[in-house]
Amino acid sequence: MMVHPAFGMPSGAEWLVVFLIVLLVFGAKRLPEIARSLGKASNEFKKARREFSDAVDDATREPPPAPAKPAKTEDSPAANNDPPKTT
Repeated sequence: MMVHPAFGMPSGAEWLVVFLIVLLVFGAKRLPEIARSLGKASNEFKKARREFSDAVDDATREPPPAPAKPAKTEDSPAANNDPPKTT
C-alpha cells in the first residue's frame, strides 16, 4: 500500500509555516508555556509507556524454579537439632 506524498511528515518550510501560525494564534508570551506543557506531557507519556511495558514483561516472564530442599530424616542431626553422637 502506497502512501500519498502529500500526507507525509512536514518538511522544513512546512514546519516554519506551522510555527508562524502558532505564533500568530497564541502570541510570543505563551509559546514557552505551551512548549513546557508539551514537554511535560511527552515525558509523562514516555514514563507511562515504559511502566506498562515493564509490567507486561514482568507478567509474561516465568519465575525461576525454587531450589530443592533436602528431605529431613529421623537419623539426620538437622531433624532433631541435637549434635551428632560420638561413641
